[in-house]
Amino acid sequence: MTPKKTLLILLFFIFSGQIVLAQEGTWEVGLMGGGAGYMGDLNQNNPLQISGFSGGAYVKRNFNQYVGVRLNYTYGQIKADDANSNNEQFRERNLRFKTALNEFSGLIDFNFFNFNLGGGNRQFTPYIFVGAGLVVFKPTVKVNGDKYRLDRLATEGQENGYNNAVLTIPYGVGLRYNYKDTWSVFTELGYRTPSTDYIDDVSGRYPANPVIVGNGQYQVNLSDPSLNQIGQTGTQRGDFRKRDTYLFVSVGISFTFVSSKCYSF
Repeated sequence: MTPKKTLLILLFFIFSGQIVLAQEGTWEVGLMGGGAGYMGDLNQNNPLQISGFSGGAYVKRNFNQYVGVRLNYTYGQIKADDANSNNEQFRERNLRFKTALNEFSGLIDFNFFNFNLGGGNRQFTPYIFVGAGLVVFKPTVKVNGDKYRLDRLATEGQENGYNNAVLTIPYGVGLRYNYKDTWSVFTELGYRTPSTDYIDDVSGRYPANPVIVGNGQYQVNLSDPSLNQIGQTGTQRGDFRKRDTYLFVSVGISFTFVSSKCYSF
């Protein structure tokens, strides 16, 4: 199944659920903040490495004490630098990047316990979520004080570059606690699998025509910034995995508009 078909199917269930589930429901709004991290060609082994911050907001429809659907926006910043790696080969490779992430998503939440703000009797509940969305990223690097947009430079010789707005699949776990009336606090850890391997601008092999920036003694080869120019044409530059992964870990607060009316769209 292609990523586009997966997105369409998930969005169909997310939005059609607001019509099909004609039960008593509540609306909820929330704010969250925390950290952002990434796994990919510059961080291959640490799934919990945080390299920046994140923040976001959502609007949610709770259909009952177990199921809710939310529209989510999350902003985050991630970065990585081979110079900080424990791997000597990575330090020699000397690649680095930094990017902002703007994610828009639709998520389905599933509570494990009979949560009271949906009509149950439990003040806290663990939950899981899954959904689909769009993430926009723009990897950059600073060289001698100047910032360069790596996605515009074809550092691996890509003829048509690559898309910096792609489908992403969020999934994760959380814990929610209703501490006072309609106010709740929560914490969650969510991973994202985007349909790209270029979140970090690194994917495959060193190109035949490297990207050079700067002038004279300040010239830098962005395709191969190693001190000894190790990147022979066609040799491995990235880790050859098909996709990068990024994550958001957050704490937040939410307010629920309790109503006994039956809403439908």
